[in-house]
Amino acid sequence: MNKKDHKYVIYWLLSGCALIFLMVVIGGITRLTHSGLSISNYKLISGAIPPLNQTEWEAAFELYKQYPEYQKLNYHFTLEDFKSIFFWEWLHRLIGRVIGLVFIIPFLYFLIRKQLTKPTLLKSLVLLGMGAFQGFMGWYMVKSGLVDRPDVSHFRLAAHLTTAFITFAYSFWVALDLIFPNRKESTFKGLRNLIGVTLLVLMVQIVWGAFVAGLDAGFIHNFWPTMSEGHWIHETVYTEQEGLWQNFTQGKSGVQFVHRYLAYIVVVLVAMIAYSSRKYDLDRLQKKGVQSALALTGLQFVLGIFTLVFAVPLLLGVAHQIGAFFLLAVLTFSLHRFSK
Repeated sequence: MNKKDHKYVIYWLLSGCALIFLMVVIGGITRLTHSGLSISNYKLISGAIPPLNQTEWEAAFELYKQYPEYQKLNYHFTLEDFKSIFFWEWLHRLIGRVIGLVFIIPFLYFLIRKQLTKPTLLKSLVLLGMGAFQGFMGWYMVKSGLVDRPDVSHFRLAAHLTTAFITFAYSFWVALDLIFPNRKESTFKGLRNLIGVTLLVLMVQIVWGAFVAGLDAGFIHNFWPTMSEGHWIHETVYTEQEGLWQNFTQGKSGVQFVHRYLAYIVVVLVAMIAYSSRKYDLDRLQKKGVQSALALTGLQFVLGIFTLVFAVPLLLGVAHQIGAFFLLAVLTFSLHRFSK
């Protein structure tokens, strides 16, 4: 075993990946249950402990009553109603704290014991910075829903979600660098570039998926394959907002339109990867990566259709987000295997 970058460093990085996945899942539930604004302050240490008695619960509920979500939407809530939404936001934040500890404490241990090579040390510092930025983006997002509108900015939601996906992908990439330390020049440059383009388009699709979630745009145009009966492009796609770009980034119909048709592009690109790979002599892991990407893309496409047609039920909405996460993981793995 090498003295540096040994298997425990790999376990550390993969544990971080698993926790980010869990964070994304709980975050999806938090969004779909409209729980994200139930905690309107941020206390790094004491906030990790939920209310433990009736007095503390009533104090937390009174704080919630001071903000727009209660005053404009949930004014009918009882304390028991509040407890149900408080739980998911508290759990989401708790996992965020755990992720911070899981990244920082082992990093300091490996640093003190000099068990990181210089390249891995630099990558780990980048990861710590990304994690800190992710935490900031979470609170920055919540703040946008505590002023006038009882809902968070869909732009900030997209930034928060996308940062989580990118942090996962980078953590996974760093772990793969250690799992497969031997490097040689890639002989699959064309296929590698196609996978890279597909990964980039998938990230754009994830951003627009967050726009759909943030604007509750999945609750309209619940038809497929057309947006409404007899209309492939609903007229509100380009009339809801004043400008074309505003329609595609701020209009409910427009963002759903982009998310719908980007899905077709992702499917075509992954099919092209699978078709193009047939003319290469691939190793076992490369084949598995391509096959998994193709299968997950098909599953994700079907999940997207059902999520839309049934107007975003909780289980399907979470499953659709999980599908995006796994597809990102598989494409990241495939890009690594075709690059190094």
